[in-house]
Amino acid sequence: MIELQRDALRVSFPDVHPDARLTISFQRTLRIPDDGVDYPLPPGLGRFPLRHVDDFADRIPERWLQHGGVMLPMYQAEALWLNFSSDYPFAVKVATGKINAVSGEEWREGLHRDPQDYLSVPEQPWLDGYCVGPGRIRQFVAMPLGQGYTVEEQVTGAAEHGGLQLMVHPLKADRWRDASRWRACDGVHEFACLSAEMGLAPGGTMRQQIYEDSYELADWDLRSRSRCFVHLLSAPAWTEATGSLPPGEPPSARDYTRAGLPWFDYYGADARVLDAQAALREVRSVDALKKSKGEAPLPGGASTTPSTVVDLGPTRRRVREW
Repeated sequence: MIELQRDALRVSFPDVHPDARLTISFQRTLRIPDDGVDYPLPPGLGRFPLRHVDDFADRIPERWLQHGGVMLPMYQAEALWLNFSSDYPFAVKVATGKINAVSGEEWREGLHRDPQDYLSVPEQPWLDGYCVGPGRIRQFVAMPLGQGYTVEEQVTGAAEHGGLQLMVHPLKADRWRDASRWRACDGVHEFACLSAEMGLAPGGTMRQQIYEDSYELADWDLRSRSRCFVHLLSAPAWTEATGSLPPGEPPSARDYTRAGLPWFDYYGADARVLDAQAALREVRSVDALKKSKGEAPLPGGASTTPSTVVDLGPTRRRVREW
């Protein structure tokens, strides 16, 4: 069962186990510079607002209604990260435009290990982007569909889906064991583009490990699942559809650093780290594609040197607050 509460998705499987509850929120954040430097983790600047697409049926793209789900607003070139909060173990698949953010493969049902195409939560507390190397990701950055920047367009050559797709499977009840050392925290304080539909494209690189699942595939309850489509609407289109303003644009990475505010690092003890697959190693960042077209890079992407980096793990409270 999936419910929308306080701008977050609350996923629960009471028939599997009373503790089988997961919260997924979508965090506003800084867009890190795309300058060849692997940056630490940027902060959470609050949750993106979420709304049911069915509540705005006459003001959104018709095909969104076929999938249902929720929608959130993003400015062009704005970044986000996903926050997972649960004590109970879950396998979570994350795709953008139906391209798996971990494996780079097109969407397929079930869970797979060769290569692993899902996240093991709560060991994996966050996901900020596409896995492009061991301990290295390219940040999720919003760009209009149809201009060739999104990973979906780079991998498939088409701009068909956009947004995000999530699939959640709980651990089987008889395999549930104490996960207190991975206790997750809700790392938050409590999204100008002409195109209405947005997709996610690769931005700058940061240090983030995607962990190898420590359970066996047979431990996951594949008969129990929840699936949700998360549609991305441009900021002006959000106002037109909902009648409400989106949050203001976040500060640049340079301005944030100059203010002396913290960045973050997190390492998951002895957990093994996944490597990137070929499809994601070969994707090109937005700025790289703009350069190849003779266009100016994204604004607000000046390099910076984080002066304050907070170590969050693995035994410390994992909260990426500003």
